Amino acid sequence: MRTPGTAWSPDGARRRKASCVDTERGSERGPGHLLRRRAQKATGPVRRTAGPARKALLFGCAAALLAGCASMPDSGDVTAVDQSPRSEGDSQVRVYGVPPQDGAQPTNIVRSFLDATTSDEADFRTATQYLAKSAKRTWRPFQVTKVLQERPKPEPKIQPNREDVNGYTVTLSGSQVATVDDNHAYTPEEKPYRQTIHLIKEGGQWRIDRLPNGLVLGLSDFQRIYRSVNKYYFASYNSESEEPKASRNVLVADPVYLRQRIKPITASVEALLSGPTDWLNQVTTSEFPHGTRLASHDLALDDSNALRVKLSKEAVNTDTAQCKRMAAQLFFTVQDMTRASKISDVELQDNSGNSLCQLSQEQAQQDFTPSPRAGRPAREYFIDGDHKVVAMSDTATEPTPVRGPFGTGKTPLRSVAISRAENTAAGVSSDGRSLYVAALEDGTGRGGPLLTSAGPAKSPDEGLTAPSWDGLGDLWIADRDAHGSRLLRMREGKGDPEEVAVPGLGGRRIKAIKVAADGIRIAVLVEDKGRTTLQLGRVERGGSSAHPVLSVQELRPIAPQLEDVVAASWAGGSRLVVVGRESGGVQQMQFMETDGSASNAQTLPGVNGVKAVAASEDETRPLIADATEGIVRLPPDANWKTVAKEGTAPVYPG
Repeated sequence: MRTPGTAWSPDGARRRKASCVDTERGSERGPGHLLRRRAQKATGPVRRTAGPARKALLFGCAAALLAGCASMPDSGDVTAVDQSPRSEGDSQVRVYGVPPQDGAQPTNIVRSFLDATTSDEADFRTATQYLAKSAKRTWRPFQVTKVLQERPKPEPKIQPNREDVNGYTVTLSGSQVATVDDNHAYTPEEKPYRQTIHLIKEGGQWRIDRLPNGLVLGLSDFQRIYRSVNKYYFASYNSESEEPKASRNVLVADPVYLRQRIKPITASVEALLSGPTDWLNQVTTSEFPHGTRLASHDLALDDSNALRVKLSKEAVNTDTAQCKRMAAQLFFTVQDMTRASKISDVELQDNSGNSLCQLSQEQAQQDFTPSPRAGRPAREYFIDGDHKVVAMSDTATEPTPVRGPFGTGKTPLRSVAISRAENTAAGVSSDGRSLYVAALEDGTGRGGPLLTSAGPAKSPDEGLTAPSWDGLGDLWIADRDAHGSRLLRMREGKGDPEEVAVPGLGGRRIKAIKVAADGIRIAVLVEDKGRTTLQLGRVERGGSSAHPVLSVQELRPIAPQLEDVVAASWAGGSRLVVVGRESGGVQQMQFMETDGSASNAQTLPGVNGVKAVAASEDETRPLIADATEGIVRLPPDANWKTVAKEGTAPVYPG
């Protein structure tokens, strides 16, 4: 059976499919196939018509294939060919535009120009053939990318075939869903799109002389051309950076969108060297000296999956420790781009090829893993029907009570959080008013409440939220009432509660929180006039080392299409699993990226009545949820299975 995205070579050799894609209809022409459909990644109708440029593209591809640009061997064994992006040119499908046709009318020129901007040309050479000389000098295609639900519709601004002395104007319209800026950062932005393109006659042919900078793409084209990649930078704890808990080796994922067929490894390294995106710039740092550039622009993994990177003179005078931290940033960034190939090691070199430092895969995983796990693999936890906090491993069929006072059932709890070292638990009483912290050790007592809610908890949405531990060992929680809420932090889970300002919250109310392992990002469920949304905030640490002042800045939506979010949990460096529903829709569970874009992770099977969900930041671990059937677990590549018919508040450490 031929699986999607896999080429098969009868002679056992790795071959690249010579295929041409109808970018409007999302289909492929390949050897032995007149027309093969390609799976649509985006929702929306499939258009059944093709303009002259798209027809020319298809016929040109067919002619090229018949002329012998691709051939299929006719003997040998059948073997699978992987999609590993080992080299810059190794992509399965390439898309190219066609030059303008003589005598083409303005609307067709604009339509064909838009087709050409979806090609796999690094410099948009074909697209610029549609521009007048003045526009060729001024058009900046990488300044911004507008992503629309469907391809923009070019329409004459005035009556068809009517010209004026200044030329011809065509209007582009559509429904915008997002923007990608010149630093590759994705931002959800739903609004109507409307821009004009002006054409003049140059040498007797219509050409575009005025147009907006940047690209405008339909969602299906955007998903084909671009790929979400995590860049990695070190967390900067500012006023708390000198505390022992604040490791200097905590890497934070910074997602960006890069063109996946145009020198992907080189593009990911160049994006890393350009620095963090604006949203993370205040709380992360790069070890690369300012101004560091690539000295070689054709990066690829060698036969041993090693990566050699030549850098400009700015990186030459770094010491070994700094150089290895630079290599760690580069290792995890490129590894995220080349997910199908495990990088064996990274070597940084000067412009002459002399080695500056080398970092092996083992060293990177041991010293710089973005989501480190303390000792043994983390277990799964929940509160069972007898009010005990219980734990189980991935393979266990029966949970067992935890050690310490929370495993006895004598303290009924509404919610629980386990520290990332799995040696301490924090629990909120069943009435939602009291927070207790206790060691997960035999012979320890519960003690008095560390925090008591300021008001009565008249409903499950009032009182204290479920607590959350960050990777620094600090405990976070929110205190809610019907009129507002306040966010609190307790250092190491035992200090006095410190209020954390959330200036972007306004009159909205916090319903739940989940802090990332890095302590730099926090996911917040926010209620506003009956609508609950998921927001991501940036934790900034100001003040002095003796008196740090924390705040959560620049809340931004993670799942803007969902208007009733029930639960969310971190599920990777830049990914969360979210439970909610769209307006008028049914409840759904899906992965979302922290920039608000849909994750390319697998679609999750449905499960009824989910009230809570937990995921591990180790993406290979199963999901667990509190659903109608009880506590259920979803192992990778499997279906939901019930592990306990009674239970609530499933969590992983964190």
